[in-house]
Amino acid sequence: MAESFMDHQSNQSCREEKEKMVINTLAPNGGNGEFSYSKNSYFQKQSLGVEESKIEEEIHKKLDVKKLASASNMIIRVVDLGCATGPNTFMNAHNVVEAINLKYQSQCPNTEIKPEFQVFFNTIQRFNTLFTSLPQERNYFASGVPGSFYNQLKMNSPSWNKGRIHHSGASKEVVDAYATQFAEDAGKLLDARAMELVPGGMLVIVMPSFPYGMPYSEVINGMLFDYMGSILLDLSKEGLFDESKIDSFNFPYYASNPAEMTKVVEKNGRFSIERMELTNPVPWLKSMEKVIPDWIIHVRVVMEAIFTSHIGEEVTHEMFQRLTKHVLDKREVLETKYNFLLC
Repeated sequence: MAESFMDHQSNQSCREEKEKMVINTLAPNGGNGEFSYSKNSYFQKQSLGVEESKIEEEIHKKLDVKKLASASNMIIRVVDLGCATGPNTFMNAHNVVEAINLKYQSQCPNTEIKPEFQVFFNTIQRFNTLFTSLPQERNYFASGVPGSFYNQLKMNSPSWNKGRIHHSGASKEVVDAYATQFAEDAGKLLDARAMELVPGGMLVIVMPSFPYGMPYSEVINGMLFDYMGSILLDLSKEGLFDESKIDSFNFPYYASNPAEMTKVVEKNGRFSIERMELTNPVPWLKSMEKVIPDWIIHVRVVMEAIFTSHIGEEVTHEMFQRLTKHVLDKREVLETKYNFLLC
């Protein structure tokens, strides 16, 4: 019995250590170097800008700021879950706080008492880089909250997704496994947020998506994963690393279509969907040849740590170098495709 218990404790400890290592690779590159997120987040800014007006509209139409403020001693709290370490983070916080403040002024035009805003920035990275760019003049109090709400995929068999690094273009069994994991994780996310939100509060989720019925391999991000997997296979055949590392690697990224997300929310039962829309945030694709090198750097900034932890710095660097050339060669195909955000 004692030996069995010790084995169980050892296995549990190994799982926790592995999960901690994975979590530490999920964040974009920190610091202020050439491949840091703080210097390479323009495209993310463009994408979020598309959703900004939707968020402001919903705050104006749906959020009872007067009720929220009076129920919490005139303190309104905003949380940015999984925030990045660049200027986009503070721009988003400013815009949300301004929208709430304007709604309060419209509801309470004759009062001189203003609510206090507290913004909590949640990230799995260190806060050093983030808070060095914290605006001196801001309309809220800022606080850093470390931690993650992501989990690693639980499928460990090397043959489960052989020769691929993602579910794009994979078998139905692989896609279903990703979808099941997403539903489980999204349910946990909603459970946690339901415990934190005050009555009348609002949860905004902006996430990658695609239309129902469209294969993910037809979406730009899906094609990008296919390209990266193909390049890694070439590099393994050239002897730079063992192909088994591809078979044992499944990139922890899943885009849910609106029907899936609706099902998750309805099953959870703690939230109502006030608005859900698909958006194509990439009009810059029409001039893709000019922006591809910068775009791949932006992709690298977000994904590099995950690849490096599994296949090493040298192979990761070579993969992204070849990816730029490959995408340039395929730009005419990509220009006919779309990426989507769900908000």
